[in-house]
Amino acid sequence: MRTDTIFYQIFLTFHSLLFELLDLPVENADGYKFTSVEVKEKAFRFDGIFIPDRTDKLIYFVEVQFQPKSDFYWEFIAEINIYLNQYKPIQDWQAVAIFANRSLEPERLTTYQQELIANNRIIRIYLDELPSGSIGIGLIQLIVLPEAQAPKLAKQVMQRTDEITDVAVKQGIVELLLECLVSKFSKLSRQEIEAMFLVSDIKQTRVYQDAKQEGKEEGRQEGKQDGEKALVLRLLSKRFGNLSDRHQTQISALEITQLEQLAEALLDFGSISDLDSWLDC
Repeated sequence: MRTDTIFYQIFLTFHSLLFELLDLPVENADGYKFTSVEVKEKAFRFDGIFIPDRTDKLIYFVEVQFQPKSDFYWEFIAEINIYLNQYKPIQDWQAVAIFANRSLEPERLTTYQQELIANNRIIRIYLDELPSGSIGIGLIQLIVLPEAQAPKLAKQVMQRTDEITDVAVKQGIVELLLECLVSKFSKLSRQEIEAMFLVSDIKQTRVYQDAKQEGKEEGRQEGKQDGEKALVLRLLSKRFGNLSDRHQTQISALEITQLEQLAEALLDFGSISDLDSWLDC
């Protein structure tokens, strides 16, 4: 899944997230419709636009950038001007440029671009500098965090999600979380990501507790243990290459609860020596 598509889904799910990022009252999100709009000429498409239902509210143009792009501001400004000419809105506007980090922002800015930034016509946000906040902020931070830090944040997001009483909303957030994890752990398949996190964090939510219990009742313990062992061995092999016979023998001797604990612990392993330390405990 493309990163800009993930962001579109996150903004669509958390309607007040943009205003939280801008440090504005979340109530300001009332009356806005979030959409993606294509403008003609070169077929520019915004990552997202917040369109108000009143003339006294701003239009917010949103663009997310995860790769270096020297002409980023020129293209963003061109998209905005073409939109304004094409749709001729009555409302005033503000642009929000979201960068994964500061290093991705163009180094050389023209006087015109600097003026737009100085006048707050263009607001810049750096995802790796955001303070902890809502579930929505947690999801977008998850996209830019190093892999080693992602499991901890994913667990925090799941803990917040577990407090939501609307089952449909909770399931939607869990699905978004999985999409972010698939994007983060690109070397693993969606099935492996889902299985890996269902072993620990996602299985702790009430949404999945019933499914977990049904699986225990329907499946035999022996079959579950074999599946867990195969999953752990596959994940370790993907991270550290072929495992030695000694490692495979030690892992095969683990009980089901130990295998589940290892499946969670291996997310923090930086080298094969971490596995040795865990097995020796």
